[in-house]
Amino acid sequence: MMERPGLWEKGPRRAQKQTRAHALHHQRKITSRPAARPLWQLPATGRPNGRRRIPPAVTARPKNWVVEPCNPNAARHCPVERVAEGAGRGFRSWTPQNSDSAIPIRRTVVLLVLHLLCAAYNPPVSPFTSYVIGRSTVSPVPQTLRPAVCFIAATLDTSLQARSHTTPSSHVLGRAGASAMLNSGARRIWVCTRCVRRVTKPARQQRRCESTAAGAAAAEQRRAPSPLVDSSASGRHDDTVLRDLFDAPSTRTFAGFSLKKSQGLFKNRYLTSPDGFLLFAQRNLEKATKIVHRVLGASTTQEYQAIVRDLDRLSDLLCRVLDLSDFVRMTHPDSRFQQAAAGAWSMVYQYMNQLNTMTGLNDQLGEALSRPEVTSAWSEEEKTVAELLKLDFMKSAVNLPKKARDRFVDLSSRISDVGSAFIQNMEPEKKQVTLPSHRFYGLYPGLAATLKVRSQISIATTGSEAAAALQSVYDEETRKDIYMAQRKASRETITNLETMLKLRSELAGLAGFESHGHMALKDRMMAKSPASVMQFLLALRNHNAPMIQQELLELTDKKRERLAMPEAELQPWDRDFYMEKFRAEMRSRVRHEDQLTAFFSVGTVMQGLSRLFDRLYGVRFVPRETLPGETWHQDVKRLDVVSDDGEQLAVLYCDLFYRPQKSPNPAHFTVRCSREILAGEVEEATEDMVSGMPVFDSAEQAANDGMETSSRNGQLKQLPTIALVCDFPKNDNAREPAFLSYYSVETLFHEMGHAIHSILARTSFQNVSGTRCATDFAELPSTLMEHFAADPTVLSLFARHWKTDRPLPFDLVRERIKVSKRFEGIDTEHQILLAMIDQAYHAPDVASPDFDSTRVFHDIHRRYAHGPRDPPETCWQGFFGHLHSYGSTYYSYLFDRVLAERVWRVVFGAGHGGAAISRDNGERLKENLLKWGGGRDPWRCLSDTLRDDRLAPGDEESMALVGSWGIKDDKLRT
Repeated sequence: MMERPGLWEKGPRRAQKQTRAHALHHQRKITSRPAARPLWQLPATGRPNGRRRIPPAVTARPKNWVVEPCNPNAARHCPVERVAEGAGRGFRSWTPQNSDSAIPIRRTVVLLVLHLLCAAYNPPVSPFTSYVIGRSTVSPVPQTLRPAVCFIAATLDTSLQARSHTTPSSHVLGRAGASAMLNSGARRIWVCTRCVRRVTKPARQQRRCESTAAGAAAAEQRRAPSPLVDSSASGRHDDTVLRDLFDAPSTRTFAGFSLKKSQGLFKNRYLTSPDGFLLFAQRNLEKATKIVHRVLGASTTQEYQAIVRDLDRLSDLLCRVLDLSDFVRMTHPDSRFQQAAAGAWSMVYQYMNQLNTMTGLNDQLGEALSRPEVTSAWSEEEKTVAELLKLDFMKSAVNLPKKARDRFVDLSSRISDVGSAFIQNMEPEKKQVTLPSHRFYGLYPGLAATLKVRSQISIATTGSEAAAALQSVYDEETRKDIYMAQRKASRETITNLETMLKLRSELAGLAGFESHGHMALKDRMMAKSPASVMQFLLALRNHNAPMIQQELLELTDKKRERLAMPEAELQPWDRDFYMEKFRAEMRSRVRHEDQLTAFFSVGTVMQGLSRLFDRLYGVRFVPRETLPGETWHQDVKRLDVVSDDGEQLAVLYCDLFYRPQKSPNPAHFTVRCSREILAGEVEEATEDMVSGMPVFDSAEQAANDGMETSSRNGQLKQLPTIALVCDFPKNDNAREPAFLSYYSVETLFHEMGHAIHSILARTSFQNVSGTRCATDFAELPSTLMEHFAADPTVLSLFARHWKTDRPLPFDLVRERIKVSKRFEGIDTEHQILLAMIDQAYHAPDVASPDFDSTRVFHDIHRRYAHGPRDPPETCWQGFFGHLHSYGSTYYSYLFDRVLAERVWRVVFGAGHGGAAISRDNGERLKENLLKWGGGRDPWRCLSDTLRDDRLAPGDEESMALVGSWGIKDDKLRT
């Protein structure tokens, strides 16, 4: 899982957005819609208005009638099959000729039931289909209600056939398809002639953005909603459905209402119910145990040659359960699924820990690596996987005596417990600051009114209120009081932090490493040692020095000008205040943010991402309707990722909108990795199918638990299955789509960068597929995508006003970026200092009895900070939550920002001349970097991509070279 920085510290991506994000969280509202009319207010005829009568010429009813798709636009304009205004919840009824009163009453009751179902559901205008029931149009019927509609329609049809003797009129057209029939026998669809004309009439043309390489927008036809695009098509594609899919109004549904059998989460046939998680875990552990026995019994050259594939499959079997269960327990809204997933995760995680300390597996892998006749038969990818697996065993201390191994396991458990306590119990020494209200002059009026009690204002030490006060309060002493309280962690928090650091140091020593930093950087990191990291950080600091010195001078001059004190010095509690003054002056000269959001509906941005990937890599998104039980919420949309030649490359599930109890952190989850499925696995699956639990359609399907596979050139592979989770607010106005702020657009581009990495890196081994590469390399594709979000040519592919279709004026984006990057030098130094602190806290000195994290914190600032330093009594390190999850690797965010900037300039020419959408440039990035995942040395990937041989060694000089490039994005400052 890839996560963005948390709220406790300023993350690498614009800390000033945290206050805005917090405010947005509290502005979400629950949309209320008018209630459906009660039963007693509806007329006996079943006509909602009780007045309009159906003309006699069309009252004849066909003897056989069915539920059948009808053109939605035609239904809205049909005088007979008219849909009621509002949310499409009205139903027309009629009284059949030559029948008694029992028939209309029965039919009225059924239609009223359908009316109430759809009224409660509150369906959106679906891009997929509408339905005609007899002479009543339901446009549209929700996916989850279609089984109920079909069932009621069939029941009604049976009763009406026995009592009616009318004949079809001239409005009856052809015969319904066999797939739409509820039972045998031909049934005819009832559609009026105007609907037919609407179906065949060309759709009205609308302007849609289609950019040339130079970035000029051109108009093209926008067709009315149609069936899903054929994934086998190539060339130019109609992606209107993709936009409509995400821009449909928000919905409410009956949770889990479906008469169809669940096909399982992600189409995993085991997961049709919460109980399936236990069986899923048990089956995978049974298969894993067989592989363990096979590896331990290997003796011949052929058997040793297969060890890497066996161990990779063993890892895949465990990750199938761990990755999927971890996602479900964090994201699924049903507590039953959460608990079942947590149980499966714990079972497999315990088994995995036992394997990691199994000396026999390590010894057998070592034996295979020592035989030239074995390694010579391995591919480059196999050799990489073998080395990674060997490092994993080494870090698990499998080569130690039993007593030392037991101590290693105990330390690992304690580190986990103490680390969790550090995060969960993180708190300041002083939880709030209470001062007379007059001292808060300048505080944002709305916030001041909320916090004021009598003549006092109390502000929580941590959180958005304190950050807002530091930006707005005029009184310097008040800002100082808030700042000092904000920078002092409690004694318990500091104790938990230092305990965690010391336990990590002991664990690293037990595993044979000089420090935790050396152990963490040894595996899956481009920087092989702490010394290399410091070379990078020092070089980056030197590059950033002129920028931050200029910015600090501007802030100092601003303070002196405001106070009319030529000798005034800038203090730590002054920075945010005067930085906000500069930014406020810039914002006052530009247009408001709400003007920008009108150009970024969620559907528009998803459409733009598909168009961008189509131009760069020849892949696009194709919407696909999900099967019952395939997703965990009705907001989740499935997209198939399809290549130019129609090959399906991956499955992407998009869960983009806010809901209660959902994690607010945007994240990318790889639910299933790419991996080659061997013929022996298919044969094994054939034998397993005999049990009949669960049921699979083929052995190939069973080999991947029912989830998607691809077969090409005789090679069967697991398709990457990805879940993209965000927390974007829905629109309270049902007539408008959900809009994104520009910051949210950047977020979506960032997370989609992880997704495209997982999509294109379709390796044969799951250990190196997708984002399973060097940690300080994994953020490069996602950070690079943020540059595309700021490029005028890319934005011209899709960004148009949702109502007027006016192209986005790029000046709106230019001004917005200028404001956010106004003090980029100060932000960069803040991240450099945090990365240096992270390195110092995982250095050998931590093992010393007199280690003091506060003293080390201030020493780093004294040696390397350009700006004003914190008073010695502060201890902010207690709020540095990333020390728990990114121990000794926090530098990777800065590292990837520098690399992304370099790739953007060298490969994509900073977007000039349409280079940002050039297929040649996209292929250069894909072939040299993206498609390899972790199966190739990242330094070689980077060297080939940038065509710079100085990077190939990947040593300390290479790290220093990267740091010397710096983070500069001056394309918008010219």
